[in-house]
Amino acid sequence: MNNKSILTRQNIFFGAIFFAIIIAMPHFLKFHHQDLLIFLTVNVLVVCSYRLVTLTGEWSLIHAVMMGVGTYTATLLFNHYDLAMWFTIPMAGLVSGLVAVLLCFPLLRMTQFYFLIGSFAAGEAIRLIWIYHVGLFGGTSGLRGVEPPILFGIDFLDPIPYYYLTLAVVTLCLILLYRIENSRVGLTLHSIHWKAPLAESVGVNAWKYRALAFILGSFFVGIAGALKVHYIGSVTPNQFGIGYMVFILIWVIVGGYNKFYGPIIGVIALTVFDESIRSFEVLRPAIYGGVLIASILFLPLGLESVPGKLKAWFGIGRTRQEPPLTDQ
Repeated sequence: MNNKSILTRQNIFFGAIFFAIIIAMPHFLKFHHQDLLIFLTVNVLVVCSYRLVTLTGEWSLIHAVMMGVGTYTATLLFNHYDLAMWFTIPMAGLVSGLVAVLLCFPLLRMTQFYFLIGSFAAGEAIRLIWIYHVGLFGGTSGLRGVEPPILFGIDFLDPIPYYYLTLAVVTLCLILLYRIENSRVGLTLHSIHWKAPLAESVGVNAWKYRALAFILGSFFVGIAGALKVHYIGSVTPNQFGIGYMVFILIWVIVGGYNKFYGPIIGVIALTVFDESIRSFEVLRPAIYGGVLIASILFLPLGLESVPGKLKAWFGIGRTRQEPPLTDQ
């Protein structure tokens, strides 16, 4: 049996164990931790959709607001048209994607630092609309009254059924995101990141692919917003402020963004860490700042690079070097 077959079987084995754990986990947790598990699952989709945007080398500060667009869309459709969750979730993604299409024309004229600042300004403009248009968006108080569905006698207000529903939707979205990244489109996004002039010299329309990454990332984060609001039942503009956007950035940077699973590691590790320091509420910003600085200094490639470093330290995977031949 060759090494490739052994690695494949090992991956399947550990993958099966991992899925068994995440499926059984909510049954062994308290109610508060079941809520936390649902929010963690939603945040996994948030960071993975954000990573898709960063594949072209552009970092934005509007991703949290695009999640809010999906959240408000699902809330308005539910409250005003009484649409079920099965319709509000895809519609939330579509509306977020449509808003991203409109924002592409002013924002994607900028790159690098200017795109970062421009995206922040656009996001704050959208949040101001939510705050001051009280009649439609409820102002600073937001909107309430969103409920999860009851299907086949299963009440999804209970955290365990809703966790399984969220897990199913997020898993489907992650599969799509993974396939996109490993498709020709994903390879083109990577090429724009590393060698945009070279990519354009062979006929790649860099603007179009940057726009595509921005739109797709907004679509998937809009779905995440709909999943969240159908569980917590309310939405306010403050939920999608710069504070939450900073958390998204920290999750991605600490986890690492060179691999698909990097941001997932980051959001899981820091969610567990955040729960352990909940009693130090006043010091949390300083603690997170220290974590970010330590990550940049000692793990510039993020937590995703730890297995490779451990293998290097312990000499795992090194091939034995044959002694040089000498004349007898």
